[in-house]
Amino acid sequence: MKCNSSVAISALVLMATGAVISAGAYGQQWPAKPVRIIVPFAPGQAADIISRLIAERLTSVFGQQILVDNRPGAGSMIGAELAAKSPPDGYTFLAGGASALAINPHLYSKLGYDTLRDFAPVTNMTAMAMVFCVNPALPAKNIADLIKLAKGRPGELTFASSGNGSVAHLAPALLSTMTDVKMTHVPYKGSIPAITDLIAGQIAVAAETMPTVLPHVKAGKIRAIGVTTAKRSPFLPDVATLQEQGIQGFEMMAWTALVAPMGTPALILDRMSVEVAKAIHTSDLQKRIQELALSPIADTREHFDAFLKSELVKWGRAVKASGAKVE
Repeated sequence: MKCNSSVAISALVLMATGAVISAGAYGQQWPAKPVRIIVPFAPGQAADIISRLIAERLTSVFGQQILVDNRPGAGSMIGAELAAKSPPDGYTFLAGGASALAINPHLYSKLGYDTLRDFAPVTNMTAMAMVFCVNPALPAKNIADLIKLAKGRPGELTFASSGNGSVAHLAPALLSTMTDVKMTHVPYKGSIPAITDLIAGQIAVAAETMPTVLPHVKAGKIRAIGVTTAKRSPFLPDVATLQEQGIQGFEMMAWTALVAPMGTPALILDRMSVEVAKAIHTSDLQKRIQELALSPIADTREHFDAFLKSELVKWGRAVKASGAKVE
């Protein structure tokens, strides 16, 4: 029996060694064909912009085309579910954010994926402040004015979002709960059509990402009345935070991270994480990210994993406090 046990153990060691060598060779050969980054939003949004910048850089690094595949709709669930169900072979990634990865699990009773079970962390690429904005015709110069208007016209003021379950949905919903006002949610398939209707006066309020609203704020097409971060944004230094305006404890950041289907080889995940970080830390891309009003992150897989787990807890509490629900 000892002899047989020794033989069995030796065989297992050889098999394990072979598996490591095989995985190493697989990692060295990857990518052997185009790689797809699924973006669960329409073109032009922050996640789409940063994904295209990264894809362009990685195409040169890998010698294979890195393709951005926009799959908007259903509060980012369409793209996220597609990514979750894709083969874990290193040829599909998801540029997911707080909506897809941290909010949806608390909003939907039936979700086609589980964040921690179905996705492997790669890196958090960028973060961005959310900005509460109104149409200039609305007599609201700050959050207090907005609350006063909403209380005087219960349910009449509409707020737009880039989709059910998005940060843009949850931020006004949470504000409504915290200030005991009622506004009507109007979901869109992406932030561009939402902001377009805000500019046109079809919508009264929107809380969208800094990159989406900043050009329109500077052009005077919409008015910024509050930012959701703990400190004022350097991109809109004259706009007070919601906390400064008396909404204590209100802090939200949107972010865009890269994940892959669970089971994707660790060597591929590691290489993708390292190359994305290298790209983000180059001076020209740093400059471009700043121009887009984004904050570069590019953290390690381990750090992002811990961050993602903490965000799931944070947004779970926010969803519960806001009372937001999506059938």
